[in-house]
Amino acid sequence: MGVSTYEFELTSGIAPARFFKALVLDSDNVFPKVHPQSYKKIDIVSGDGGPGTVKKAHLGHGGIQVNRIDVLDTHNSEFSYSVIEGEVLGRVLDKITYRVKIVEGAHGGSVLKATATYFTKGDLEINKDQALQGKEKYSGLFKAVEAHLLENPHLYN
Repeated sequence: MGVSTYEFELTSGIAPARFFKALVLDSDNVFPKVHPQSYKKIDIVSGDGGPGTVKKAHLGHGGIQVNRIDVLDTHNSEFSYSVIEGEVLGRVLDKITYRVKIVEGAHGGSVLKATATYFTKGDLEINKDQALQGKEKYSGLFKAVEAHLLENPHLYN
């Protein structure tokens, strides 16, 4: 199995706790609302929402993606999940694991620090361009959640 890891950061003017609540704790409701072209709905397949929970995302174009929550630390605004099924894995990947930590940024805002780890079948590797596509998709979702929070300052306080 090949393993490729890429890190990236995104910044926001939204406070870390508020962003974490929307981006992680209420993602099942928020993602389809703010990014319907990517997410139609998200269902819990098994679990209680904590580590080990399996969720199925019904994607905007009709596909599915199955994710497993690996870590959920609300106190430290840390979250990790693995994509374990779906077309994003294709014939090359066994899984993708994302680790996200939201920390205090400038002027009360936040910085999302993310690590994407791609686990490939055999000794294949993911190149930087492929990883950049994943970052761009994540960035689009991040910006959509940020816009939703800016438009609705009363949410997730």
